[in-house]
Amino acid sequence: MNNSMFEVKEIPQEQLPLDILLLADPEEAAINAYRARCRAFAVFMQGRLIAATLIEVEHVNGCAELFNIATYPEFHGRGFGGVLLDEALTKLTGQGIRCVELGTGTFGYQLSFYQKHGFRVDRVVKNFFVDNYDEPIFEDGIQHRDILRLIWQVPEFDESSS
Repeated sequence: MNNSMFEVKEIPQEQLPLDILLLADPEEAAINAYRARCRAFAVFMQGRLIAATLIEVEHVNGCAELFNIATYPEFHGRGFGGVLLDEALTKLTGQGIRCVELGTGTFGYQLSFYQKHGFRVDRVVKNFFVDNYDEPIFEDGIQHRDILRLIWQVPEFDESSS
């Protein structure tokens, strides 16, 4: 990917339009619950927003929590989400963050995406989507019920790889 065509930068979270955040989290109330305490990183191409993520950095024990990452559909499959995630992880690592946690569905392309970027399953929270969202969330005709909690650690701090 030719990175002279795009730029990844941190921006104030309030500059992110709700429509891109709703691509990753379909419930506005949930977004509003975490948005204000997060930092925003975004990919821009010729000044146009392509992808964005919200990460809470004031998390315990040197860990952050990724709450939302999305790419506009017309840019899917072109690597922007991966570049965004990698750049955000690099920047956070440089600021002392040693791990990043997140929650995602138990199936689907999101799970594969995170695993390709070094996230590993930590635990399962049963009925999370059923208990915490007003409307059922479906993907490929299957309802998301449980949430997987994943964790990424700076490689030298990943005790399980030794």
